[in-house]
Amino acid sequence: MPERNGANRAFWSGTVSFGLVSVPVVLMPANRSGGARLRMLAPDGTPLARHYVCPRDERALADDDIVRGYEVRRGKFVIVTDEELDALEPKKSREIDLREFVPAEAIDPIYFERAYYLAPADESAKAYALLASVMERTKRAGIATFVMRGKEYLVALVAERGIIRAVTMRFADEVRSARDVGLPERPRTPATRVRAFARAIGAHRGRALDPAELEDTHAERVAELAKRKLKRHEDVVRVERAEEPEEEIDLLDALRSALRAPGRAPAAAPGRRAGGRRRTRKATRRKKRAA
Repeated sequence: MPERNGANRAFWSGTVSFGLVSVPVVLMPANRSGGARLRMLAPDGTPLARHYVCPRDERALADDDIVRGYEVRRGKFVIVTDEELDALEPKKSREIDLREFVPAEAIDPIYFERAYYLAPADESAKAYALLASVMERTKRAGIATFVMRGKEYLVALVAERGIIRAVTMRFADEVRSARDVGLPERPRTPATRVRAFARAIGAHRGRALDPAELEDTHAERVAELAKRKLKRHEDVVRVERAEEPEEEIDLLDALRSALRAPGRAPAAAPGRRAGGRRRTRKATRRKKRAA
């Protein structure tokens, strides 16, 4: 059943480029959040909001009181400003820059992080289909980089059944080796034990993975529990939503003004300092979570 609320809409568009080849594409998420969605509530049922608190004097901090620090040594930080971080952001680009094609089986799944679907854009359906077909036939995956929301990502482009997926990858320093976690070297195993294990595995062999086996039964049990309690009117709380803060309303007004007047920079919202772009977005997200 198709998803609603724009979940199947593209949120990024660009071009897969290598050599003289350019294929316009759009990016759509292949994953979605799952599990039982539980909120933290106060005893009276009011949804709780998260705030940063200084552990020294237990004082709640406002957004303008918070700065970022890079820990150079244990307990020693260097303050990094929003402007300095902005200057380090990768150059904006609409290209998925393919570096090389490697055997798909050579990529260890431990490096895979989050999957997206690449879909053809504009009139690129034929070029997209050709690229997917050749990648699938040669069993090659593309290793590429692209910039999204001010961050550069490393991705693997994998083709299967005429569809290309872009899977973001962890960097080498983000992956721990077996030696890092203290696993022993592979010991010698008697041939009789190997054959016994092979027979046991063969007895449980399946032709393919059935997606029905991947259902989150715990989330389903939590949802059923909530439905039963709701039907019995047991432990049901109703909370009036608080009015939006004045700063949030001013920010929305500024955005609306910018949309009505293309090319004009929106006015800064009250309480927002210069260069505080990230901080404003962070404050907005917190207000939405608290609502």
